[in-house]
Amino acid sequence: MCQLLGMNCNTPTDILFSFEGFHRRGGLTDHHADGWGIAFFEGAGVRLFIDDKPSSDSPVADLVRRYPIKSKNVIAHIRKATQGEVRLENCHPFVREMWGQYWIFAHNGDLKAFNPAKGSHYQAVGSTDSERAFCHILEQLRQRWDSVPEAEQLFDEVARLSAEIRAHGTFNFMLSNGEWLLVHCTTQLHYIVRQAPFNTAHLVDDDVSVDFSTLTTAQDRVAVIATLPLTDNEVWTALAPGELLMLRDGAPLFSHRS
Repeated sequence: MCQLLGMNCNTPTDILFSFEGFHRRGGLTDHHADGWGIAFFEGAGVRLFIDDKPSSDSPVADLVRRYPIKSKNVIAHIRKATQGEVRLENCHPFVREMWGQYWIFAHNGDLKAFNPAKGSHYQAVGSTDSERAFCHILEQLRQRWDSVPEAEQLFDEVARLSAEIRAHGTFNFMLSNGEWLLVHCTTQLHYIVRQAPFNTAHLVDDDVSVDFSTLTTAQDRVAVIATLPLTDNEVWTALAPGELLMLRDGAPLFSHRS
């Protein structure tokens, strides 16, 4: 299975510490070596970096590690191919426009016999079940609403669609429009909310620590979501199978388990 990493904050924040441990899972501390990617929202825009090389030795990953991009919403993905060749077009996150906004998506899992009808607005470029699922979700949302709905309406519809798609297999995913981050668990996803008083965190995948109290203000709030906890001295919360969580400004907004 693949590895997911997400961040949702109330103020633009860099993801360097989390990414330092996460990128090592692409070929060093884990065997996921079939490409990787990361997407950052900056205002209405998105910076997208993808590579079909392992993240542990990718020059693009080195660029991201040395480039402190600050964002309120980030999604990263390390791929272990189950469907689709190891090619650039099959690397996550995927990006599409809907309602005048960019939406980004990444998936960990394997969907069997998932072949939704061809959409009018969204079609897959690559050959993964993940991109097909993303396009199907957007297609259904766009057919229902002509503009961005209220957060709770969107959440309820994504919960319904997630349950339908989950019937085809493992469907851990992250989806964001730059304001909200939705995360859905079928097997493994964990999250932590960091806020005052901030403490020192130590990575699982590398002997690196950071004292967040020296880098933050008392008003900062940062939620980090990962397939497996990234630190070994903090308390991470495991999402339940079938749980969908919506975060905004670094805190859970809605949660539903089906």
